[in-house]
Amino acid sequence: MTVAASRPEVRLPAGKLRGGWETGTAVFRGIPFAEPPVAALRFAAPRPTRGWDGVREAVSFGPPPPQAGAFGMDALSRGTPGDDWLTINVWTPDPGRDGGLPVMVWIQGGAYAIGTSGLPEYDGGRLARDGGVVVVTFNYRVGIEGFAQIEGAPANRGLLDQVAALEWVRDNILAFGGDPHLVTVFGQSAGGGSVAALLAMPPAAGLFHRAIAQSVPGTFFTTALAADIAAACATELGLRPTVADLSTVDPALLAAAGDTVTAEIGEWAHAWGRAAYRTIPFAPVVDGHVLPVTPWQALADGAGRDIELLAGHTRDEQRLFTALDGTLGQVTPEQATTALEVFAPGPDGARRYRDRFPDAGPDDLYELVNSDWLFRMPTLHLTQAQTTAGGRAHLYELTWPAPGMGGVFGACHGLDVPLVFGNLDSGQPAILLGENPSAEAEALSARMRTAWTAFATHGDPGWPAYDTGQRLTQLFDTRPAVTTYPEEPSRQIWHDHTFSALPLIDRR
Repeated sequence: MTVAASRPEVRLPAGKLRGGWETGTAVFRGIPFAEPPVAALRFAAPRPTRGWDGVREAVSFGPPPPQAGAFGMDALSRGTPGDDWLTINVWTPDPGRDGGLPVMVWIQGGAYAIGTSGLPEYDGGRLARDGGVVVVTFNYRVGIEGFAQIEGAPANRGLLDQVAALEWVRDNILAFGGDPHLVTVFGQSAGGGSVAALLAMPPAAGLFHRAIAQSVPGTFFTTALAADIAAACATELGLRPTVADLSTVDPALLAAAGDTVTAEIGEWAHAWGRAAYRTIPFAPVVDGHVLPVTPWQALADGAGRDIELLAGHTRDEQRLFTALDGTLGQVTPEQATTALEVFAPGPDGARRYRDRFPDAGPDDLYELVNSDWLFRMPTLHLTQAQTTAGGRAHLYELTWPAPGMGGVFGACHGLDVPLVFGNLDSGQPAILLGENPSAEAEALSARMRTAWTAFATHGDPGWPAYDTGQRLTQLFDTRPAVTTYPEEPSRQIWHDHTFSALPLIDRR
């Protein structure tokens, strides 16, 4: 690394880069880690970049991969032209250092349908500067491009992009002051699910040494279910779900076809089951090759025994979604009953929820079973699988309620992201935390950042490891505490459940 008077520069095998300085941290953005997955490479596994001549400016994020229409992400994608979707970004607090710094590689969420590393909430500057770590973020293919089951294409292309990014880190991060033998992957929601998937993927073995899985979704698909959803998307365009048919379709048009299926997904409940009820058209596919088994099975078999794990969830995971769809405080008894019948485990799951939560009304029951099925219990079971197989894991729950919008969100899904990055007043965080984040929010963010970077540095976030006896869990709140896992009624209801890949139910 050469530190110029005004601009930091670094030489990589692919070529020379010139970044910038921001609040004392060197930043390099938009670095290609693979060739653009277009034309002959459309729907292919990522290919290494060919490099460049001269000095490449690395001050701007690369264009987002094609996006679904949720939250206007499709407009964001169209507004940043270019097909160099697979780019990576690096923040380093010590650009003159010859390696040695812990590396934290972030995988953003977005239901495997949206997501780009260029969002302001994912700026890694504060985490890198305050934590003394190198922070890496990157783009990966989402939606049909990354996760649809397409004939003639490898499954889980979005996950393969993540592996390619980690390979780039292994081969290049030393030049930025990072230690390629001290890499932690961390991610939230679909990013947390991706972290869980990487733990189970043979191609990812050896590319990271610690893992932080935040709000891990329990949605992994069988090949039959994924193929049926892909066929429905292709049918919207009068095509078949094959590379031959889809490779010449404009990416924005293909994403729009996915949006149409998503909008009508409730009509497919007879075939797609829980995925349709929760409007989830894309997820990692347990294809037996790229992803041989589910993460829970892989960890139970010992796949993560040599990787230290930090996992956790928020208390009120479902609250954000209920608020967004306008049903907060308005869930009917019929809606609660349907949710219990669809998502509660086993033939008597609905009854067990009513027995364990005798004072819960429709809103509470609806929120509990949705939170448990989609995020809370998958995260807990991942932790349990790791420890039962002899690995080490630490568990947390975020219980601090978001103050934004009068506190309606509670400790909701996604609240941990701004707290971990320390970006409390831009992008999504402004909705959850308000325009002027409180001293309380700043203090909690500092505690979480310290825990995350300490774990990345030496494997200890500051509280005891989880075991199936005491089940010690760190609660993040105004007054942090370590206690027995607090969601005990839910834990007991789901005790004997196995999180397996979601099947195709009926092809009618």
